[in-house]
Amino acid sequence: MTNTTVTLSATLAANEDIERRRRAGERVLHLAFGEAGLPVHPALRHKLVAASDLNGYGPVAGAAELRKAAAGYWTRRGLVTEPGLVVCGPGSKSLLYGLLLAIGGDVVLTMPSWVSYAAQADLVGSRPIMVPAPPGEGGAPDPDRVASAVLHARSQGRTVRSVLVTLPDNPTGRLATPQTIGRLVEVARELDLTIISDEIYRDLVHDTQTPFLSPADLAPERTVITTGLSKSLALGGWRIGVARLPNQDLLGKMLAIASEIWSAPAAPVQEAAAYAFTEPPELVERVVRSRRLHGAVARAVHAAFVEAGASVPLPQGGFYLYPDLGYLQAGGSVEVSKLLLNDHGIAVLPGQAFGDDPSAARVRVATSLMYGESPEERLATLTSSDPLSLPWIAANLEHLQTGLRDLSAQRRAPRRSRRATLLPTPVHG
Repeated sequence: MTNTTVTLSATLAANEDIERRRRAGERVLHLAFGEAGLPVHPALRHKLVAASDLNGYGPVAGAAELRKAAAGYWTRRGLVTEPGLVVCGPGSKSLLYGLLLAIGGDVVLTMPSWVSYAAQADLVGSRPIMVPAPPGEGGAPDPDRVASAVLHARSQGRTVRSVLVTLPDNPTGRLATPQTIGRLVEVARELDLTIISDEIYRDLVHDTQTPFLSPADLAPERTVITTGLSKSLALGGWRIGVARLPNQDLLGKMLAIASEIWSAPAAPVQEAAAYAFTEPPELVERVVRSRRLHGAVARAVHAAFVEAGASVPLPQGGFYLYPDLGYLQAGGSVEVSKLLLNDHGIAVLPGQAFGDDPSAARVRVATSLMYGESPEERLATLTSSDPLSLPWIAANLEHLQTGLRDLSAQRRAPRRSRRATLLPTPVHG
């Protein structure tokens, strides 16, 4: 029996709340929503328009051209892939939900991890087992603690069948080391666990020299990879994702589920996605520019939090940071998020929303909506050789620095009483 009290995703709920505040005239620095914040490449718009007359359902697994292109994408990264083991869906989020249904049983998640993992597990009747990452890492649970947690759960009669990793991670912006992935693969083999590897941020690792190891490199027979174009090419609203499956058995289950939930992804979007996954030079350049921009702004935001006194690991990929504001002694993550939003106009998400300890003062910061308010500003940000010097980026950074400085001063002064509105959070916290 699933829990019917699952609420609106914390990220989506926060985004809607912030938009309401802005319409009411409040100045809010939006650091709560993980949207790529960049314009669509003109070549992709052209492909979408050219395919707009395609109105048939198409194959459940996805168009042959898209499956072939996605297979080529993984093959170029050292994972030889058969198009016949690729499934396409309306976003990797839908594919992840389908995988949890298809694999069944309980799932091991990293604590903290993306808000939808635990919520989706709840929807399919799975009980997530939350295991922290090794110190300084993110996105993959500590392998030794996974082993003990799974063995304990099984001793109580629970069926545990999978472990889910995010490489690189949302919410921490960190990347699990090859050593951690290697040990996790060993544990997965010992305990017969399927590994689900969410690699939607793979192409946004800031430093291309940073070692990246997918579980599929070591255990292709038990690893599923999901990815999409919402982050690397800022196509979140187009809703397209692909999954690389390890065997025909799981493929058959996924197709049965897909046929009853989404039938097939939107045909015109599949055409554009097939073009994108072939990685033509103009889109490779766009991803390179995006990666550089995300890294530059994330590092600047990291510096602002460090200067304010927060403990925060340097982000390695995507556009996220996960600072610990315990120095404020202002309570847990929900209380700290309230203070930042209501007193200083800085919107973040509490770590509690990601399954973290509610008493910890850790928050998720997303930097990608700092790039401008209009498509023109965002394109200028993307193409600038010095994006931090642009007036709107500089103003956003100043707003953040001022808010953090004032909050620190406020915490040192006698507290004034104030009731504030909480950001909406899901039942999982």
